[in-house]
Amino acid sequence: MGLASCGAKGPREITSRPVGTPLQIKPPLGLPPVPIPAGNPPTDETVALGKILFFSPLLSADGSVSCATCHQPGLSFTDGRALSQGIAGRKGKRNAPTILNSAYNRLQFWDGRANSLEAQASGPMFDSSEMGHSLRVLEDRVSADAAMQEKIVQAFGPGPVSLDRITKAIASYERTLLSGNSPFDRFFYGGDREAISESARRGWELFRDPNKGNCIVCHAAGETDALFTDHLFHNLGAGLDSDGAIPDPGRHAETLREGDQGAFKTPGLRDVARTAPYMHDGSLKTLKEVVDFYVGGGSSNQFLDKEIRALDLTKRERADLVSFLETLTGEAR
Repeated sequence: MGLASCGAKGPREITSRPVGTPLQIKPPLGLPPVPIPAGNPPTDETVALGKILFFSPLLSADGSVSCATCHQPGLSFTDGRALSQGIAGRKGKRNAPTILNSAYNRLQFWDGRANSLEAQASGPMFDSSEMGHSLRVLEDRVSADAAMQEKIVQAFGPGPVSLDRITKAIASYERTLLSGNSPFDRFFYGGDREAISESARRGWELFRDPNKGNCIVCHAAGETDALFTDHLFHNLGAGLDSDGAIPDPGRHAETLREGDQGAFKTPGLRDVARTAPYMHDGSLKTLKEVVDFYVGGGSSNQFLDKEIRALDLTKRERADLVSFLETLTGEAR
């Protein structure tokens, strides 16, 4: 997976910075300032190029899928499938997470194997179950498209097509994909007491009550903004085999720490009502099922996170939690 499958010659050593004026990305209500890497400040040109590349089937070996195949704008940049699907109908092993607000992720992918959006962008291109490309064919394919070549020169200046330019452009586009100013944001950060229902307000209290839902212990929210994630990895017991075995090692595959077996990154909750199914394996179909899963204390295994325990919540309290989660659907842009 990733660049390990690029071939013996390896990537061309071509790096470049955007040539346009850096773009100021203003986050909507409820979100903090967008982190921007010094080596890849977004510009109008790189964002426009990144959007074209994001939707281009040139990035897949058989021209059948693009980044947008698994990250569809109409589904809050997910695909609605339990497991993502790549070229030739090949099925992946994990659910496609939303890329809304992915600019804030400290690590990318469910297992955290990429440390930036730029590093993440190349992973699916060379994964045999996703886009199935080789480096040389990818660069040659994009180079042969005259319109694409022109856009790349506009964004980065003269020079050949390179993986570096492709991934930087895609990452720049993804940094503009933000979701905030949700009903919850207008209620909590904007002071509009009528922005959410009474049920949702009760759900918010349950969400942050350490003696009730205690959801906020992992899905963090601050006094000025909220990403609803602690950026850490936890074993919830999701996706266990019928005998209790852990089929997907998750974070353990990257760290080799025994305690990371079956641990996956805490996803942010923004737009969560539009990104079903849930969990890393897409095993839970509705938010009600997710709440019930947590109320039951997850699925027992020797690596279960210490914060996961059975919850004493009534039927109404569970419905209130779902009502709150539904208020996190923002104005994506």
